Amino acid sequence: MFNLTDSPQAVFAVSLVALWLCAWVGARFLGRFAPQGAEAHEDLSVVLAASLTLLGLIIGFSFSMAISRYDQRKNYEEAEANAIGTEYVRTQFLAAPEAARAQQLLRDYLDQRVLFYSAHERGQLPPIDARTGELQNQLWASVRVPAAATPTPVMALVVAGMNDVLNSQGYTQAAWWNRIPKAAWWLMVLIAIMCNLMLGYTARHLRSRVVLLSVLPLVLGVAFFLIADIDSPRGGIIHVAPQNLLALRQSLR
Repeated sequence: MFNLTDSPQAVFAVSLVALWLCAWVGARFLGRFAPQGAEAHEDLSVVLAASLTLLGLIIGFSFSMAISRYDQRKNYEEAEANAIGTEYVRTQFLAAPEAARAQQLLRDYLDQRVLFYSAHERGQLPPIDARTGELQNQLWASVRVPAAATPTPVMALVVAGMNDVLNSQGYTQAAWWNRIPKAAWWLMVLIAIMCNLMLGYTARHLRSRVVLLSVLPLVLGVAFFLIADIDSPRGGIIHVAPQNLLALRQSLR
């Protein structure tokens, strides 16, 4: 299902046009009913300033949520690389044929994890997920059978390492699903619409304030674009690069 926040460019375009229209409607139609006088204008300015302050706080809060989720995805990428690298070393405790097979499976699994981070289209994910699940079953079987045959503390260490490899993928997937709640987006949008309507409402001369009515929608559009870009794991221009996984793959080869 299409999610607008998965495309930061679309978020910027839609928010810019919609908020500019709100400011124009406020100036063109609602401005006719604006009370005259310096005192009334001062009261409206206070309300507008308070609304913009609230909007700024909500945008800052949403930006903080997006940053925390981005950092979480980066941390799990590092943890996943560490888990795979550690288990690759621990497989040396297996018998030679079993160790070679487990290490080859880990290299193939590592390739799939790199593809997962590098894919920027949802259509690329089904084959990657299918192959990842298949390799996970083979990896677990590669240590389960030797561990069942020789249940020693060393084999328990190998099994625990493989368990960490499989768990790290689940933690990563959960972090990629963890996005800014839609309620926060709707709250930002509603307050932004009200602020632009009030901005147009307080405008006395539309022709002399065309630039003024365009500044706030542009600034808010850029802010929404940045939040959506950081919050979107695959869309936009800011992504979590699999640097640790790539470095690990290079070292294993």
